[in-house]
Amino acid sequence: MQSKHDEARRDVSPEERVQAYIDNVAQALEQIDVDKLGPGDQHIVNLAKAYLDDAKHYLEERHDVFTALACIAYAEGLLDALRWQGKINIQWQPLTKLLQRPKVLVAGTFDLIHPGHIELLRQAWLHGRVHVIVARDKTVERMKGRPPIVPEQQRLEVIKAIRYVHKAVLGSTKDFLEPVLALKPDIILLGPDQWADEEWLKQQLAKHGLHPEIKRLPEKKQCPLCSSTLIACKARETIPPEACEQAKQGSTA
Repeated sequence: MQSKHDEARRDVSPEERVQAYIDNVAQALEQIDVDKLGPGDQHIVNLAKAYLDDAKHYLEERHDVFTALACIAYAEGLLDALRWQGKINIQWQPLTKLLQRPKVLVAGTFDLIHPGHIELLRQAWLHGRVHVIVARDKTVERMKGRPPIVPEQQRLEVIKAIRYVHKAVLGSTKDFLEPVLALKPDIILLGPDQWADEEWLKQQLAKHGLHPEIKRLPEKKQCPLCSSTLIACKARETIPPEACEQAKQGSTA
């Protein structure tokens, strides 16, 4: 008799399986303290990271499952070799567990990326597969009273390049719930100072038959410039006006 896990596996696409292998290697890399390794072993870990990036590229950008599988299998082999030599201590997750990773939603402006953004995405990744909604320019201007510094397509491109992110899309200019309802997340992770109230958000989603777990990151990451506004103000203080004019001319040349 087939188990429930076996039944579930029959319905899994090759793309989902390869994505699960990618998640497994990514989680293993998070467990490694590279500073404790010698130069040669650090090089091997960096090679594994490079093959992980290649696997993501081939799967997500080129939709080439076979090449992605070859890349991630090589990355896994490199890490396993170090594990069997006792150089690193990593735990591989069962494939069935990885295939059942929940969809975690994060939303925000992500105007000037800083360590606080990265920590939010990393914490989301620890909970499951991360989907990001990037706020539209018009939405930012309406809510903050000013346009974003970085235009929406560029902010989206940067977010997509962050390794913790599985998929990212632009939000809606009409109804902020629209992309949330389309995704149907299992978990929504809010930043420590995001405007949405958890109970209000639960009520709004419940009206549409959605009941995700809503969490809030408890603490804001502390660093000198853990704020897009602070970064912008620092840039204004540091960069002379003539340098800004030269940069503008160079970008339009």
